Amino acid sequence: MKPLRNALFLRWNWKTAFLSALLRGLIFFATTWKSGWQAAAAAMAAEAALRSVTAGFYGSLTQRLRFITPRWKGTLIALILLPTMAHSIEFVMHTLRGTPHLATGMKASICFTLISTLFHLHAARQGAFLSGKGSATLRSDLRRTPAMLKGFLALPIRAVSKPFQTPEPNYVLAIRSQNRDLSENS
Repeated sequence: MKPLRNALFLRWNWKTAFLSALLRGLIFFATTWKSGWQAAAAAMAAEAALRSVTAGFYGSLTQRLRFITPRWKGTLIALILLPTMAHSIEFVMHTLRGTPHLATGMKASICFTLISTLFHLHAARQGAFLSGKGSATLRSDLRRTPAMLKGFLALPIRAVSKPFQTPEPNYVLAIRSQNRDLSENS
């Protein structure tokens, strides 16, 4: 239990807490706007407050999940465990406060979570958006974001094309190795 406590409380990821509070607050502001600016501002404030606290914990979990091998296991855990926890709490909080257009806000938030969780896991595997000893600054992480986003968007293409790539047969590799050895000895 102590490693989990350390991962959650001592390694709370302030970067994910800050960015999540900002972006998710805007999602609920936009989806609640139909009910007026006061309702939108209240929903945004409630979401930002919730995510300021919880997203740091989810970020620290994602930071730990980047080490799980095979990678698909860490990805699967991130896609099931984190959204289930996050959106259960989010739904209860917004239901209790009577957030208008909650279904729209929840759908948008869940879609955002699936994409952002995958991206954060990808970024964490690249050493970005981490917190704690030896981590880069938020500014540095944000500067790296376009390149990481490009790599993230290319992941599905690489995954789909990988089975269609024809590896060279072993005998071709052996001939190349022999030719290299012969040219080095001449």
